[in-house]
Amino acid sequence: MTADIAAAPAGQAVPLPPDHPKAGSGRIGVLLMNLGTPEGTGYWPMRAYLKEFLSDRRVIEEPRWKWWPILNLIVLSTRPGRKGKDYATIWNRERDEGPLKTITRSQTEQLAERLKPLAGDRIVVDWAMRYGLPDVKSRLQALLDQGCDRILMVPLYPQYAAPTSATACDQAFRALMQMRWQPTVRVSPPYHDDPVYIDALARSMRASLAKLDFEPEVVLCSFHGMPKAYLLKGDPYYCQCVKTWRLLRAELGLSEERFPLTFQSRFGPDEWLKPYTDETVKALALAGRKSMAIVAPGFSADCLETLEELDGENREIFLHNGGEKFAYLPCLNDSPEGVDVIAAVVRRELMGWI
Repeated sequence: MTADIAAAPAGQAVPLPPDHPKAGSGRIGVLLMNLGTPEGTGYWPMRAYLKEFLSDRRVIEEPRWKWWPILNLIVLSTRPGRKGKDYATIWNRERDEGPLKTITRSQTEQLAERLKPLAGDRIVVDWAMRYGLPDVKSRLQALLDQGCDRILMVPLYPQYAAPTSATACDQAFRALMQMRWQPTVRVSPPYHDDPVYIDALARSMRASLAKLDFEPEVVLCSFHGMPKAYLLKGDPYYCQCVKTWRLLRAELGLSEERFPLTFQSRFGPDEWLKPYTDETVKALALAGRKSMAIVAPGFSADCLETLEELDGENREIFLHNGGEKFAYLPCLNDSPEGVDVIAAVVRRELMGWI
């Protein structure tokens, strides 16, 4: 090899030995990462998905000796059937997949088009799910196979939390640990207070509210919950949610009473972040509020927790307790405003690489 290099004219590529492995380089990968979705609504696909999700130590921090019997003997026996029915109500039957997968794919395709003016085909955009398919490891390998020796990983969570952003990165790092030739990697930070994000949320909400045939007395700002213990251990999620809510409230010019903050989707007996969304919705109806809307700015894409829980379960709670008009305002999803946010984050984090 040394003799070949010495003998080669300046600027001319040196031929590799015939047994040299193929090695591409020079391209940049962008990997969008979201939570995940089951591969079907039946018992076994749901069970596989829930087992992977609820086995994650970032999600359930209980000791294994305590949690393992509960998970395997109780939760995975009863919950797959119930959750499968919930997923069936929002399932994309045309593509036979959950809406989160449909939306994330569309976000990826639109982002790729947005980035072409920056570096042409040098940037490769892909997507992965922390739980389920397409998995993080295979998509990282796919980017490497296309010659990406630098990869920006983008957790699609505006607010950082250990059970979301951190576990997505954990999965990527586990894959990197098994690689002979690791790419250079970056992880985009949370964007809970990014002006582009706040502006996109406000524009999206105004457009959605303008389509309603009523003016909501209250617009509830609901974030996904987490056990209060996680906050006490130092997780910044609660504080970042509050900041998003405060900035969005200021942008919309709404009072705290008109735009209250709540947390949804609690699981298990422990205390979670308060106030709870379902209890607040019921209290509003019982207090005489006749119209309300809910928005979920902690989600980059609509999924079970927004379409079934907020637009389904909480709609029923409100209407059954005296409310008359209810609306769910969709997430940014793959709308122009939603892709604006992702593109702004990615362009900023690619600085120095392109």
